[in-house]
Amino acid sequence: MSAAKVIVEQMPHLRRYARAMSGSQAAGDAAVEAMLKQLLASPGLFNPEADGREECFRLFSLFWNARMPQSVASEPASAAPDRRIEALAPVARQVFLLTAVEEFTPGQAARILDVPKDKIAALIAEVGRALTAQVASKVAIIEDEPMIAMDLESIVSSLGHQVVGPARTHSEAVALAQAEHPGLVLADVRLADGSSGLEAVNEILESCATPVIFITAFPESLLTGERPEPTFLISKPFRAETVKALVSQALFFDEQARPAQRRTA
Repeated sequence: MSAAKVIVEQMPHLRRYARAMSGSQAAGDAAVEAMLKQLLASPGLFNPEADGREECFRLFSLFWNARMPQSVASEPASAAPDRRIEALAPVARQVFLLTAVEEFTPGQAARILDVPKDKIAALIAEVGRALTAQVASKVAIIEDEPMIAMDLESIVSSLGHQVVGPARTHSEAVALAQAEHPGLVLADVRLADGSSGLEAVNEILESCATPVIFITAFPESLLTGERPEPTFLISKPFRAETVKALVSQALFFDEQARPAQRRTA
């Protein structure tokens, strides 16, 4: 498969990763665009013998670590309101996102970042300590499939959080959020009555500033660059480890961003 085809296939995932690293959709897309320009100028940088997905992330990480942190750090805080991920050290942040969100193995993350595998294990442990130090919160589940809702409830409850819901429709979701004031929302994109989970969440956010994790079988449909995109996104079918990681990440960074408004269940 050609380098261009591999990069096109991985573009939604690279953009998601870049957004999480930079803290804003605009800055993340600018980083990916800059990497692509560099590849066009020096196509030999792409190793056609390597795993295509791994190679895309290796090149982005190489470019990011060499150039991007300084330019992102120079932006005023208001330019990147979602920059909660920076609560972690840069390399730990990358390891967390690569393994927990993009689902690379520790060995792949080591190759992508060009660091020893034993250091990857230490960084994963560091992230785990930071995330588990958070307080318990109230988590609302918006999901129309009963078995999936039960799985999510079990996973979230195992982390010590209180689960409310599930809500199966747009109106149920809005009513649930207004009644319970959750500290986190897990929302399917398509609901039981044919309504949109995106629209339900947008209505919820008009009166309740809370982090949201979207759950969908079609993540590429939310990563098009044509509209504001979710910071947190879980693909169906999901792994319990991925859900746990993103729930902890979303709550941890929300508390880091608003330490004076820490919420408990």
